[in-house]
Amino acid sequence: MKKNFEKPAKENVWDSLSEDKDKYNDIIGHPNHYCEGRKYEPKDVIRDWDLNFNLGNVVKYISRNGRKEGNSVLQDLKKARQYLDFEIAYLENS
Repeated sequence: MKKNFEKPAKENVWDSLSEDKDKYNDIIGHPNHYCEGRKYEPKDVIRDWDLNFNLGNVVKYISRNGRKEGNSVLQDLKKARQYLDFEIAYLENS
């Protein structure tokens, strides 16, 4: 005998969040370490300048340099340098 199983109703992702949608969107879509006190967000500059992954990350880490909680100025600058080194190595080996 074949059993008839019903699919559970799909849960709305917003129903499971304890934060309201606007606050969630700000944390994900417009984090303070990129936006606060800025005219342009790094993601918009990266897109406008048509930067590749490596160079986009250089801009990202320089722009948030010392602004993200838990990341020091030195840590962000080292990350930016790492991606710049990746790009230089790629160009040298192309």
